[in-house]
Amino acid sequence: MAGFLKHILLAFFALALSGAAAAAYPAKPVRFIVPFPPGGGTDAVARILGTKLAKMWGEQVLVDNRSGAQGNIGTALGVKAPPDGYTLIFAHQGVLTINSHIYANIGFDPIKDLVPVARTTEQPFVVVVNPALPVHSLKELTELAKAQPGKLTFASSSSGPQMAGEMYKLASGTDLLHVAYKGAGPALVDVLAGHVDMMFANPSSAAPHVKSGKLRALAVFGKKRIEAMPDVPTAAEAGYPKLGENPEWYGVAVPVGTPAAIVSQLNADIITALRSPEVDKAIRALGLTPSPSTAEEFARQIRVDHETWGKVVKASGVKAD
Repeated sequence: MAGFLKHILLAFFALALSGAAAAAYPAKPVRFIVPFPPGGGTDAVARILGTKLAKMWGEQVLVDNRSGAQGNIGTALGVKAPPDGYTLIFAHQGVLTINSHIYANIGFDPIKDLVPVARTTEQPFVVVVNPALPVHSLKELTELAKAQPGKLTFASSSSGPQMAGEMYKLASGTDLLHVAYKGAGPALVDVLAGHVDMMFANPSSAAPHVKSGKLRALAVFGKKRIEAMPDVPTAAEAGYPKLGENPEWYGVAVPVGTPAAIVSQLNADIITALRSPEVDKAIRALGLTPSPSTAEEFARQIRVDHETWGKVVKASGVKAD
């Protein structure tokens, strides 16, 4: 009987501590690790969301860009942080569902070492080319690539865009040369300069350059056109329907062991932030779509996409150098 009472008291004490932690959270600045450099969609979304959360909490949200190894370095750093809710990890689709299939060791287990908190956005990849490339559609790109096998180059900022390029190669029967970069900013610089022919990009990175005429958009890999580039056809409209089945997404995660009460509060606060008019407008202006979810829905999506992309990687034969 004494042992039973002891377990009851310990459970009650743990619940009380968890509740107290959530009630007082956050009581100091929160670090938000973004595993990519400034200049891309990840950084933009993190700063929009972080600014809103800071206003809601009355505490700073410090965006910490830690790039390298297609997002592995920053994410691994976040995984090793104390699980107290004061380190948020920018959850990137490529890092959590693709990297473990192409790298021998990414430094963490994307399924076991993270607690998904909420999805924040979903967005299609968009194929953009330097205007000097004499193509105006996916069909023309395919014809040119087949005429010059292995000659045309495509940049990628992470494994997601890289695999979008590989999916296009498989669907079109073409051979393109992949050029890897540490982030969207550096990759776009070289595409804009004509050092690389094209990029399978995030809309937030590409849309401003498409509008200015510095890049030409050929298609979006989604089921419908996007607000930021309404004149750009979908891949299905361009004759490649399967290229719209796997959209990119962003989200927020925390290290495993973070109290459930804090995870629950974070999910509620992130959803509130995403549904606010100013955040919704800012995100849509980037060419992205706010897509808040429960923690459970986000965890399920990560597991399903991890399996799906594993099959794509295997079919493409891609492995990290």
